[in-house]
Amino acid sequence: MPQPLAYRMRPQRIEDVVGQQHLVGPGKIIARMVKAKMLSSMILYGPPGTGKTSIASAIAGSTKYAFRKLNAATDSKKDLQIVAEEAKMSGTVILLLDEIHRLDKTKQDFLLPHLESGRIILIGATTENPYISINPAIRSRTQIFEVKPLTPDDIKVAINRALVDDQNGLGDQNIRLAPEAASLLATATNGDLRSALNGLELAAKSTDPTDGVIELTLPIIEECVQKKAFSHDKDGDAHYDVISAFQKSIRGSDTDAALHYLARLVTAGDLPSIARRLTVIAYEDIGLANPPAAARVVDAVTAAQRLGFPEARIPLADAVIELCLSPKSNSGMMAIDAAMADIASGHYGDIPAHLKDAHYKGAEKLGHGVDYQYPHNFTNDWVKQQYLPDKLKNAQYYQPKTNGKFETALAQQYERLKTAQRDS
Repeated sequence: MPQPLAYRMRPQRIEDVVGQQHLVGPGKIIARMVKAKMLSSMILYGPPGTGKTSIASAIAGSTKYAFRKLNAATDSKKDLQIVAEEAKMSGTVILLLDEIHRLDKTKQDFLLPHLESGRIILIGATTENPYISINPAIRSRTQIFEVKPLTPDDIKVAINRALVDDQNGLGDQNIRLAPEAASLLATATNGDLRSALNGLELAAKSTDPTDGVIELTLPIIEECVQKKAFSHDKDGDAHYDVISAFQKSIRGSDTDAALHYLARLVTAGDLPSIARRLTVIAYEDIGLANPPAAARVVDAVTAAQRLGFPEARIPLADAVIELCLSPKSNSGMMAIDAAMADIASGHYGDIPAHLKDAHYKGAEKLGHGVDYQYPHNFTNDWVKQQYLPDKLKNAQYYQPKTNGKFETALAQQYERLKTAQRDS
């Protein structure tokens, strides 16, 4: 049985990796490792289909090292021993270990000395947060890199490569992919290139040619990826227009409009976009005016992800209605953006000496921490002292709003503390 298109199209050189330019682009960390042939073991974490295996394959292809792939959950210690023996004979083996968060202690203990000797370059792949799910003994011997969802433009690049590659792709077939169908492939799979290529290959194999041409239309791609397009939009902008209208309707407190756009997203089966956008809205647009609403949105999103469609629509609708009818405030976002603007423009100054770390020998001679006053030793657990650098000591980033009871109370406390800092 032939290998799937997504497998055949895996890059053999680091330059051919689609997306992940923060890791494999010119001058970036993994590209530098490959160029210098100074590879270290690493963990790649991120959503499925975003290129973890592709990066490992490209590293091996670029360095000409042997490449082996195992699964931490299903492959045995004996399988690891075979890889280790190969490494002893050939010098270095790059081992892609999928689901590394499920590596048990026996396999881990076997691997550790081989990682330290450099005979095995481990590339662990996981969808879980490695800082939580991976044993510290492995984590301390690896560099950890986040692999991000691919953009629609990234996926379009990979689709076009597959359509013209006559060795590993579909270039030996006369395929005409409609622009709106290509846009659906690029957007409906939510950054999962494997799903996009699987959908493309299914469509190509299951569509009879007309006059020698396999015409892949929007309805065919909709069927093969089991997602509906928002509209016949050649550029794929409709997807982002719906998401934009969704957020703006909630921000504008129009419940019925927000539910309409939610319904479009639900119909398209786009749970990842809904989950991300609702979480952003909860903190960006409602924020400190109603913090419990943000917590309930997180709960609703978690429930929706566990339920899946069609039931997921119910907690999502509840969350949307509450966000629409909640008081609004973007003061938290505005505050951090104002602080970051100062940093970006070079306005940050030196940290006051009394706030610097004093937990090392010689710190006192430098004046670090000497005049620090511990607030809990004072009435109301507060004492006047300077925290900002001298050049920013009068900066005020937070501009409170009073659209909800919670932030109104915060605003009053903020002003009391600012007044006390100035006057006492």
